[in-house]
Amino acid sequence: MGPRKHRAGAFRSGRTALVTGGAQGIGKAIALCLLDTGWNVVIGDIDRQAGRECMEEAGRPERLAFEPLDVSDERSVRACVAAAVKRFGGLAGLVCNAGIGGPFGKPVESLPLSDWHRVINTNLTGCFLCARAALPHLRKHSGAAIVTIASTRALQSEANTEPYSASKGGIVALTHALAVSCGPAVRVNCISPGWIETCEWKKRSRRARPHHTDQDRAQHPVGRVGVPDDIASLAEYLLSDRAGFVTGQNFVVDGGMTKKMIYV
Repeated sequence: MGPRKHRAGAFRSGRTALVTGGAQGIGKAIALCLLDTGWNVVIGDIDRQAGRECMEEAGRPERLAFEPLDVSDERSVRACVAAAVKRFGGLAGLVCNAGIGGPFGKPVESLPLSDWHRVINTNLTGCFLCARAALPHLRKHSGAAIVTIASTRALQSEANTEPYSASKGGIVALTHALAVSCGPAVRVNCISPGWIETCEWKKRSRRARPHHTDQDRAQHPVGRVGVPDDIASLAEYLLSDRAGFVTGQNFVVDGGMTKKMIYV
């Protein structure tokens, strides 16, 4: 499940958050961090096995639930949100984390339109569908908030990453549009992670020990590769009342990597 630091002191404990893609990786870290800080948490994920394992590892079934979710499917999104509200009586937070990578390395000239649609529909349209379905419930709670998860690839690219980069750039823009449309009732902010090592946070059949070289660490001004808790702690803050004056922002969390000039 990965190393955790349990945090004391819930902030308005008992509120409910839905974390999409919450059974593995960054989403799992966010879900467990929220659970540690007093939230009721509903994990929505397309991988049922990962969801079951996460429930077993986390315990606390009285405050943690799993619902199957395909964020690219409108009916699935509506059903998941409805189940979350039914289970805990409301919704005060949403983390739009679910997403897929790639296809990386395919030149634009030979990129199938189906590959483009698959990534955009999951990463960007999925974020929109979840926000749209959750908003009527979020508006009922004072201090409700949405956190979206983009990527530093929204701001810079490697070659042949167009679908993924476009989807993450779209999430950054969607975030500030939602912040303006949904304020003041609901705050909306974005986190753009850099290199976050998630191999210890996957389901058991895919779990592995991380291996990083000195060069990997040296690329980051902080001297290390990121871990899921680096993102989770910020997501928890942005959902909390402590961030009550923060909305429409994109927070880059990358160990300073995108600020480092590289000359060859």
